[in-house]
Amino acid sequence: QVHVVESGGGLVQPGGSLRLACAASGSIISINVMDWYRQAPGNQRELVAGTTGGIINYADSVKGRFTLSRDNDKNTVYLQMNSLKPEDTAVYYCNVEVVERTAAGSAQFSYWGQGTQVTVSS
Repeated sequence: QVHVVESGGGLVQPGGSLRLACAASGSIISINVMDWYRQAPGNQRELVAGTTGGIINYADSVKGRFTLSRDNDKNTVYLQMNSLKPEDTAVYYCNVEVVERTAAGSAQFSYWGQGTQVTVSS
């Protein structure tokens, strides 16, 4: 079993900053993916920042403002969000793809965290 927990959300004024964290724990052998998504009311969940082939990709709407970083020793990924805008208001989710220990040896699974609310408002 693997647990994924996001933290760091809150209320911030436009132009402000927040740093989100997502920590994975449990029967982890390795982590292949640790990406950030967000979902605003009435919208579909969208990819905000993720890594493909070692390259970090960002949604066009956050390029130059958000930065994804990862601490592999702590199984934690961070999302530094600067110059926040009201349209960044959403629940932010972390998606983790891991190779996990199982009774049969190992298997790959995908997990979502419970989400953390980010509200940008004056």
